[in-house]
Amino acid sequence: MAPTAAELLENTTAQLAPDPHANPLVPLIARGEAPRDTLATLALEQQWVIPADRAAFLHLARRAAEEPEAAAYFEMLAEGESLARERLRPFASACGIDEARSRAYVPLPGCQAYPAYVAWLALNASPADTVLAITANFSAWGGYCAQIARALRVHYGFKDEACAFFDFFARPAPELDRTARAAVQAGLDEGTLSEERAHAYGRLLQSYEAMFWSTLSTLPSLP
Repeated sequence: MAPTAAELLENTTAQLAPDPHANPLVPLIARGEAPRDTLATLALEQQWVIPADRAAFLHLARRAAEEPEAAAYFEMLAEGESLARERLRPFASACGIDEARSRAYVPLPGCQAYPAYVAWLALNASPADTVLAITANFSAWGGYCAQIARALRVHYGFKDEACAFFDFFARPAPELDRTARAAVQAGLDEGTLSEERAHAYGRLLQSYEAMFWSTLSTLPSLP
């Protein structure tokens, strides 16, 4: 019997869950051992990631014009990136980043591989496959953000406004989850979803996310 969308999303998320040791930086932040300079670099990299992902999601929404469930999912993701961009500013400010530093910053290739691959998906992958791959990946990202939000308050003395970027991604998103299930179910019903391809895309997303964190963890200022 073919799995439902909910079962497929649950199974894919479990199968693509990252190795507990794949992220060397978040445990350091969680213990308050990551330097503030590293937090600043995290903010600067996200200033590049967020608008890139937003543009990719909008492109996917346009490509999914004949797949309304998938289009709705990507439009919701794009709106989320817009909200996240507003919440990123207080975090960057709390890290001591001003406009001049933002303009002068040169992003790290290892951190920008993730949004570059999301852009590749936007150009090449089917919308239904991409919904499944991205939804599975977001589960790990949300968990990381929850740990960071807590650590920023407990160990670094950041105020709520400066933690809002991570709070935003750490919160449950039932409407987004519902939209993802609808998009995956439509892909299954219409035969536009390939579980094999979606798994391959999801594995690459997880690898590029691990690269993001490992790149930050190897900055010279880290112990």
